[in-house]
Amino acid sequence: MPIRLDVKRKFSARSDRVKCVDLHPQEPWLLASLYNGTVHIWDFEKSSLVKQFEVTDLPVRTAKFVPRKSWVVTGSDDMTVRVFNYNTLDKVHMFEAHTDYIRCIAAHPTQSYILTSSDDMLIKLWDWDKKWQCTQVFEAHTHYVMQVMFNPKDTNIFASASLDRKIKVWQIGQSVPNFTLEGHDSGVNCIDYFQGGDKPYLISGSDDRTVKIWDYQNKNCVQTLEGHAQNVSAVAFHPELPIIITGSEDGTVRVWHSSTYRLETTLNYGLDRVWCLAHCRGSNNVALGYDEGSILVKLGREEPAMSMDASGKLIFARHSQIQQANLRNLGADVEIKDGERLTLAVKDMGSCDIFPQTIQHNPNGRFVVMCGDGEFIISTAMALRNKAFGSGIQEFVWAADSSEYAVRDSSFSKIKIYKNFKEKKSFSPQYGADAIYGGHLLGVRSTNSLAFYSWDTLELVRRIMIAPQKIYWSESGDMMSICTDESCYILRFDQAAVDSAMEDKDNIGEDGIEESFDVTNEIPEVVRTGTWVGDCFIYTNSVNRLNYIVGGEIITVSHLDRPMYILGYLPKENKVYLGDKDVNVVSYCLPLPVLEYQTCVMRKDFDTADKYLPQIPDDQRTRVAHFLEKQGFKKQALVVTTDPEHKFEIAIAVKDLKTAVDLARAAQSEQRWKQLADLALNMSELALAKQCLIEAKDYSGLLLLASSTGDRQAVENLAMESKEAGKNNVAFLSNFLLGDLDGCIDLLVDTGRVAEATLFARSHKPSRMSELVKLWKVDLAKVNPKAAESLADPADYPNLFPDLEESLQLEKQRDASRPVLGSPPAQPAAASTPPTDTANADASEPSAEAAAEESDDDFGLGDDDLGDVDNLDVDLDDDLDIE
Repeated sequence: MPIRLDVKRKFSARSDRVKCVDLHPQEPWLLASLYNGTVHIWDFEKSSLVKQFEVTDLPVRTAKFVPRKSWVVTGSDDMTVRVFNYNTLDKVHMFEAHTDYIRCIAAHPTQSYILTSSDDMLIKLWDWDKKWQCTQVFEAHTHYVMQVMFNPKDTNIFASASLDRKIKVWQIGQSVPNFTLEGHDSGVNCIDYFQGGDKPYLISGSDDRTVKIWDYQNKNCVQTLEGHAQNVSAVAFHPELPIIITGSEDGTVRVWHSSTYRLETTLNYGLDRVWCLAHCRGSNNVALGYDEGSILVKLGREEPAMSMDASGKLIFARHSQIQQANLRNLGADVEIKDGERLTLAVKDMGSCDIFPQTIQHNPNGRFVVMCGDGEFIISTAMALRNKAFGSGIQEFVWAADSSEYAVRDSSFSKIKIYKNFKEKKSFSPQYGADAIYGGHLLGVRSTNSLAFYSWDTLELVRRIMIAPQKIYWSESGDMMSICTDESCYILRFDQAAVDSAMEDKDNIGEDGIEESFDVTNEIPEVVRTGTWVGDCFIYTNSVNRLNYIVGGEIITVSHLDRPMYILGYLPKENKVYLGDKDVNVVSYCLPLPVLEYQTCVMRKDFDTADKYLPQIPDDQRTRVAHFLEKQGFKKQALVVTTDPEHKFEIAIAVKDLKTAVDLARAAQSEQRWKQLADLALNMSELALAKQCLIEAKDYSGLLLLASSTGDRQAVENLAMESKEAGKNNVAFLSNFLLGDLDGCIDLLVDTGRVAEATLFARSHKPSRMSELVKLWKVDLAKVNPKAAESLADPADYPNLFPDLEESLQLEKQRDASRPVLGSPPAQPAAASTPPTDTANADASEPSAEAAAEESDDDFGLGDDDLGDVDNLDVDLDDDLDIE
């Protein structure tokens, strides 16, 4: 199984020749020293230049971060070391360190030391706590000293590489080297120490175009890597992955397996010669320096090597170390919030002989398999005792039967089936085998199709034209999800149809049993990881959301702040657990009764669903109600929801007036009363609509209702109440409808609309024209006296109003025939009333008063519920704009 090494370029920047790169351990910064004498600090996440130092006019061949001091230390061809504060950009110190070009600087990881190496063939140790005093000189090389490197496992030891073809290992405090490693045919340009595990290894790159791995305890070369076409200028053991990275003047970066020394991949970004590279512990990022710029790539898989069994036991790998934690009962003493990082009690289980890239529990959790480096190891989950192993494989998958598994060998075409750790059978699929998938059936992916085989007989069950990435089976084996690069398909598996077809094989076609699978839903998202709980499929997607789908309805549980991978679901905890690439584990509450209830609803098994309903927590009921509403079961949603706002909306939707009235009265929200009034009007419940409009203080609505029903008394009351409430437009219209023209005029005058009052009187009340003209003159004189004088009073200039007398006579006739305000309207003449069957009418239709009383009784609204409307205040959209 080769390393699943994903390579992603995260940043690139064109520049002059880059002689050295470094990565900041805390900030997303890439440091690049250039041949033109400048130093750049790039934010590789934002692709922006955040700092720049103009160091010198000569090449700056080396620069390093010293994070604990907020420094950048540079060495250049003017033989000078300069120290800059990268926060303030101030130059902290500078001194002449050598008599020739400075090639390399190495900062001690804990002490106040830096090492410098130079073309003067010397290595010097400087102590910044002693005012940058040179405390020791190391002299033994006979050519340029190209690089120095501290041993991360013993920081009093360092190694040096020189063009004299030698690598020397030194100890601080001693003037002579401990030993010398020789084997290269040309000068040595670069070195690096192995940081992980117990291997005492050192790597070197040379002008002889080779890379050598040295055992510095036995002082011998253990491997030589060949393949570069020009000088090797940079080498590194990756601190997190089992790989070696080498860069050359041939323009390529090669990635090798650090255990098998197999070439894994070659990178060429077309920026000419590679001069340097840098990595950072705890990160998969690698910085590369070229003739024409800088590149930052991210290596390795995002998905962590971790697995959780059904009881909550978690096994994960940190490098080659296997660790265990138990997720059950973590929140027994302290409440754990959703998305909060869990504090795990980690137990070391020992070291693995391979570098695990994947870890998988078998279905019953007794065994765990670790895969990597083309090998697999099956161990007991409790004590990590090895039970079986194999090599030369590409993939490993478990069957639904915990004692059965399959491997795809390195020939890419042969699949072997094992039972109780012994090979049971093997076969080569007819359509090829590019990948295999475990579960209730053995899935085999070929170039453009997916074939399912029976684990027992290896007979073809079904062939589907699809190219999946992952497949997830439910525990019962009835449901399955097939995840592709673009979407995910939910299928139902019919074992009975398969068994029936197998009895009469003549009906089985070339592509297997057509009735075996039925597509039920499609998820138009890229699914990253998933798990089944009953008929609910829980998954994370490419946009970092935790969702689940049940019956075609996708429900979002949470938005995640980073890529997360589902570990599993614990029913007793009612939680789904997720981990990230750094093995940080979080949980989200997802009660099992909720999932069971939704499953029953989709099956329309409401009797069973009602049994789960009491078990659903109150804080989850509104979410369930939304689900019911989307499915069209609004009456059930009305019963389930606990959110008053949601309950009111559903009550309005299902026209449950009694429930809506109770909720509106409890909330005392004007908006709710307005909604309820609209519903009551639609349902011809006029008495209820009237009471709702009063509660809502909706004077416009009251005016519309009263005028539409011809309720004169209601209009009279509305005229007074709206005037007192300052709703002058409604008051004006009410008075106008009542024929109270004096009231309209007085309202206009009281609100400062004297001009409008005068013009209104000219049309409707000519007897008050003279009075109003006088008021208009006084009001207008305050602004424009000349215009005020030009106004003509009908009393003084009757000749200007030729029809005035006739208008006054008509006004008197109109007033005489109009009923007095406050008196009941005149009844129409008997002759104009059409004959009616009074007996039948009385028997079939109640009076308006009786209907109103009955309506009031139905909804619990009596006279006492009208409230005090004397001091009502609402904000209405008044068309006349006279307030």
